[in-house]
Amino acid sequence: MISIDIHKRLHGSQGQMSLDIKLDIEQGEFVVLMGESGSGKTTLLRILAGLEKAEGCIVVEGDSWEQVVPQKRQIGFVFQDYALFENMSVEENLLFVKRDKALAQKLLALTELTGLASFNVKNLSGGQKQRVSLCRAMMNKPKLLLMDEPLSALDMKMRELLQEEIAKLHKAFGTTTIMVSHDAVSSYALADRIIVLKQGKIMKDGMKDEVLQKSTQISYALVD
Repeated sequence: MISIDIHKRLHGSQGQMSLDIKLDIEQGEFVVLMGESGSGKTTLLRILAGLEKAEGCIVVEGDSWEQVVPQKRQIGFVFQDYALFENMSVEENLLFVKRDKALAQKLLALTELTGLASFNVKNLSGGQKQRVSLCRAMMNKPKLLLMDEPLSALDMKMRELLQEEIAKLHKAFGTTTIMVSHDAVSSYALADRIIVLKQGKIMKDGMKDEVLQKSTQISYALVD
């Protein structure tokens, strides 16, 4: 169980606002954060990762994280811009996190990257880099996986592929996951639960069928 009760003043899309989040997340749950830009989604991820300060408390499996530095939080973070070491190979990027070659090989196999293990990261496509970033985030077997719009910069074909890889890793490891997304289709495909933020507040919180409804054959919209 992860319990979050945090408060932070910040500048949103419509000026000053207060980020006020109180929620519990079950072990192994896949939660998607949706909402307009500037509603506090990425800030919430950064607070959970220890990259920004906030008032309140974060309790993970009974342990308080307020005074825990980012390196000790057992978190995996997938950034929008990959944040990989481009002077290293794919496998070296994973082993930089943890010298566990067996786990690295397992992750690369699950995401169909085994054939690229020795390739320099700078020579990969955007979709391949994001898959490497996802594998690297799983190298320390995190208690919490955070993903900030991991699909946003990809074309539709690559987005669908990475979506499948995310689902595959979640099934294999059962890691509690929070993903920020603006894509309702991917959110519906991956999420157990969807939380919608507006101006720093939770406006909707429920299972995906309670929050999203099919508007056409290939798209979804928020339930009124």
